[in-house]
Amino acid sequence: MTARALNFPVPATLGSLENYIQAVNRFPLLSPEQEHELAVRLRDLGDVEAARQLVLSHLRLVVAIARGYLGYGLSHADLIQEGNVGLMKAVKRFDPERGVRLVSFAVHWIKAEIHEFILKNWRMVKVATTKAQRKLFFNLRSMKKDEGSLSSSAVEEMARALNVSPMDVREMETRLYGQDVSLDPGVEDEDSAFTPIAYLAAPDAEPTLRLEQKERQKLATTGLSQALETLDARSRHIIEARWLNEENPATLHELAAVYGISAERVRQVEAKALQKLRSAMS
Repeated sequence: MTARALNFPVPATLGSLENYIQAVNRFPLLSPEQEHELAVRLRDLGDVEAARQLVLSHLRLVVAIARGYLGYGLSHADLIQEGNVGLMKAVKRFDPERGVRLVSFAVHWIKAEIHEFILKNWRMVKVATTKAQRKLFFNLRSMKKDEGSLSSSAVEEMARALNVSPMDVREMETRLYGQDVSLDPGVEDEDSAFTPIAYLAAPDAEPTLRLEQKERQKLATTGLSQALETLDARSRHIIEARWLNEENPATLHELAAVYGISAERVRQVEAKALQKLRSAMS
């Protein structure tokens, strides 16, 4: 049977989460050949029907993964919804020629979306922002045996297991199990209460100042874009690779290899381009 002959019903209004789960579990699984055919159709032809079949056949995977995150106090339906977003991203990026099944490739994207949703909604204030903090956040909950405070030996053991410092473990434990504090006083004790709203107002939070800051930032971004247009293609690429790529800036030697020139020549081109940019933006 080819992928074109598969019958994938569209979920109607199911009425409850249980009905939804029963429905997605009835969707047929794809054989490796069918999955490859659908993925090729999506990649080469942009076939939306192929994408639909790939997504529907893996919805049960999202349900199973989302079930593992029910301990964070968020609804199973919301976790599934976010996981489905990750599944659709995985289907869009899936390369059928790498010899990996979609189910293995999609797990990362599904978990990434669910993790992001949990970190944004589990508490009013974000408890984890860096990659290391996120790893610690999810592992600490699973490794901690009870609700009590961690002993010194337990902190040391977790720190070694997760390759972080004991201080990081203590800080995350405080964030994770600390109580949320209301910014505003309750109605009954409004006159006497002194809550964070009384002293956390930022001096630059006034609406007019915020608008001015936003406008200045917009002008600076537009000015840079216009200044880059004054450069030739090679100079613009060197500036963008060296100065505008924050995650992985290129080195002089890497660009020298790209253009077949010396690293010193790349440096000279870069210096001249920067001088031209300063003149254009001034």
